[in-house]
Parts: sequence; structure tokens; C-alpha cells
Amino acid sequence: MLPFSFLSSVCFLGGAAFAYFVVFPPAFRFLLGYSADFLTPMPAVNEYFSLALRLLIAFGAIFELPILMVFLAKIGIVDVPFLNKNRKYAILINFIIAAILTPTPDIVNQMLMGIPLLVLYEISVVAVWVFGKKKLKYASQHEPEEEPEEEPEEESEEEN
Repeated sequence: MLPFSFLSSVCFLGGAAFAYFVVFPPAFRFLLGYSADFLTPMPAVNEYFSLALRLLIAFGAIFELPILMVFLAKIGIVDVPFLNKNRKYAILINFIIAAILTPTPDIVNQMLMGIPLLVLYEISVVAVWVFGKKKLKYASQHEPEEEPEEEPEEESEEEN
């Protein structure tokens, strides 16, 4: 349980850091881009924090994808062939999620979420392969071998 909690926290914090250092500056520039000579952008503090908080939580959550996939593999819901077979649907769903979760409608921010989702999906496939392989190896070594049941021998009647 401790490694799961630690890795989950690291993934969330990594996603939040990625959002803060990579995604937040272009998103904020996009919002400030609605200025003109007669219009000066003056975002309120609550709008600034709302944008920052939404980005931090959204990216923290999507960076949990490898942990979620390994968990689903451990309980038997997904495996590597399933993930490989459904990759095209995963790509589509990734970009739909990116379009929904990004607070600004520009394509740059959607790509800044969609591309990491694709990379995280591939990392998830590798993680499922690594941890699933160990699980299968362990299971095959510790399964009790079934012995074929012996049929009772029929007693033949001897004629005296």
C-alpha cells in the first residue's frame, strides 16, 4: 500500500508541476490575448486562481493514468493485448478528455494536455506489461498442479 500511495502522490505532483511550469504560461497568455488598444485585460485574482487550480488538478489527475492502468491490470480488467488493440480509441478519448478539461478553448492548451495523455498511455502499456508479466510469472510458479483423476479399476469377475 505504501508504494502505491507514494507513486500516486509523485505522479499527481509531477502532473501539477507540468501544468504550472509548462501549460499555465501559455494558457494565461491566451487569456491576456483578448486585449486591444481600448481594452486592457485585468483578470481578477479569483479568475487567476481558478485557472491555476483547474489546470493543476486536471494535470495532476491525468498523470495518475499509469497508476490507474496498473491497478486495473492487477484486478484483471485490462491487459497489454487489450490496450494495444484499443489504442486508436484511447487516442480519440485522450483528445476528447483534453478538450473537456482544458479551461481555454485554444488548440495549444488542448495539445499540451492531449500529447502528455498519449505519452502516459504508452507508459501505462509498458507498466501493465512489466507488472502483468511478474504477476503471470508468479501465478504460473505457484499454481497447484492438477493431477489427472484415476478411474477406479473395474474388478473383473473370475469364474471358478
